[in-house]
Amino acid sequence: MSNIYSDQLGRKIILDSPPKRIVSLVPSITELLYDLGLFENIVGRTKFCVHPKEALRTIPKIGGTKNVNFDRVAALKPDLIIANKEENDKSQIEQLSQYFPVWISDIANFADAMELIQQLGLVLSKEDVANKIINDSKTLLQSIKQEKKVRAAYLIWQKPYMTIGYDTYIHDMLKHTGYENVFGEQARYPSFTLAELNDRKPEIILLSSEPFPFKQKHIKELKLTFPNIPIQLVDGEAFSWYGTRFLKVF
Repeated sequence: MSNIYSDQLGRKIILDSPPKRIVSLVPSITELLYDLGLFENIVGRTKFCVHPKEALRTIPKIGGTKNVNFDRVAALKPDLIIANKEENDKSQIEQLSQYFPVWISDIANFADAMELIQQLGLVLSKEDVANKIINDSKTLLQSIKQEKKVRAAYLIWQKPYMTIGYDTYIHDMLKHTGYENVFGEQARYPSFTLAELNDRKPEIILLSSEPFPFKQKHIKELKLTFPNIPIQLVDGEAFSWYGTRFLKVF
């Protein structure tokens, strides 16, 4: 008997049985699948799916998150592809959807991430493991919540400098971990000048390790403009990877 599931965009997918051959187009979801106990079901991944590193060495790569090789995916004969609205190319996902069931995630905050885990637990017949991950995540979140907020600028790109807005998962994680986003009234990924950043009076500047790989030299460059403000390198995965990465870095 077929089962009908809704993904996080409200799209319906029909599965005749729990998926046995899964292609993941999302790095954080690939790690989640492994932690759900589904390593043997992962038959394809992107080149950015790097956790857990040693285990994934044997899993074929099907390109990047935005340049999926259709022929490689088709050769793997997946019975489920898992994608993300933001991280993957819409036209490529539409093409894949014509031939394979595609479940699409859409994550803007911690609650969305927990919903993702719950829904995939149901689709993949891993409800018990999924519920444990959710409970552990909520417990950890409560333990690290800070009442007093530090005004922070979180930089994700250079030339131009770019940051994150209120409708991103990173913004929500900053809020939960003790920071107030100084660009929190803007949407998505706005660019800005250093003069504009100075006007917002951040108490700390956070330089993410991804997607732009900020290094120590970038701290020195910014110190010329902001000599009295702490500038810190941070693990981008900690703030942007939803799934089980949260449990491993905080």
